[in-house]
Amino acid sequence: MITEIKKKNKLTEIWFNETGSAVTIRTYNTDLKNRLAAYAAKYPAHCRLTVGCLTFEIDRRRFSVRLTAPYSEDRRSKAKETMTAVNQRRQKNNFKKPL
Repeated sequence: MITEIKKKNKLTEIWFNETGSAVTIRTYNTDLKNRLAAYAAKYPAHCRLTVGCLTFEIDRRRFSVRLTAPYSEDRRSKAKETMTAVNQRRQKNNFKKPL
């Protein structure tokens, strides 16, 4: 979607309070909008598009925030070694990515 808004001004805002039953999510992020739209289509009782094409309201019990700890250098190097081996096996077996 082409808009007049600069990328640095395209925010994702999440609003909720401790007593409300819904979380309001307003976003310009295309991937998040698509995921929320698919969720709303599949579970209309829990999520709905409210205003225009940017704002969704989702049942508060269905919303969560996941924080992950940063990888240690040791874990990062082990993951790199594992993926290098996987990619080498794929190349050896002429693996083709699915479309």
